[in-house]
Amino acid sequence: MPKPSHRDTILKAGRKVMLRKGYVGAGVRDIVAEAGVPQGSFTNHFQSKEEFVKEVLDLYFGDLKTAIDEALGDTRLTPRDRIARYLDIITERLAGDGFSRGCLIGDFSLEAAPQSDLLRERLLEIFAEWSAPFAACIAEGQKSGDIASTFPPDDLAEFLLGGWEGAILRMKVSRDAKPLERFKTIMLSIVFNDGAR
Repeated sequence: MPKPSHRDTILKAGRKVMLRKGYVGAGVRDIVAEAGVPQGSFTNHFQSKEEFVKEVLDLYFGDLKTAIDEALGDTRLTPRDRIARYLDIITERLAGDGFSRGCLIGDFSLEAAPQSDLLRERLLEIFAEWSAPFAACIAEGQKSGDIASTFPPDDLAEFLLGGWEGAILRMKVSRDAKPLERFKTIMLSIVFNDGAR
């Protein structure tokens, strides 16, 4: 009878540990202890920590895409309100953890990208995939007049996500929603202002 696979358990445990300790701070021992599996299980499933982290990043991004679909896919809302809804969904998730954890994409961009070309390249792909639905939503809003057309949609999407990641970093220091709410207010009222608000 084959041994049960602990792969998914280890990945989920790795996501939890890395949200708490970061890329550098999370050791294999921490991860297998969180997963409740023998240390050998890690090496049975993953060739290196770098490959493992790439899969953790993919798992995290898969969950984030659910929030993107939930918010940006709600065509009952205006494009501007869909973007606001996304920011609210993420704020609610961060509040659920007491504003003590950030975003693995931002955290790994700071910690892992300088150390690993594999992870840096995967992060580049994630940012492009993450930005695309926001650019499409912004383009729709510009066409309808809901969002100002001062800047191209791709540039606004990149600016939105870059600023949001900065607000999340600041939130990790203050441990409250103020940086997130400040970012949302300024972004929606100034950057995405249609001139009528």
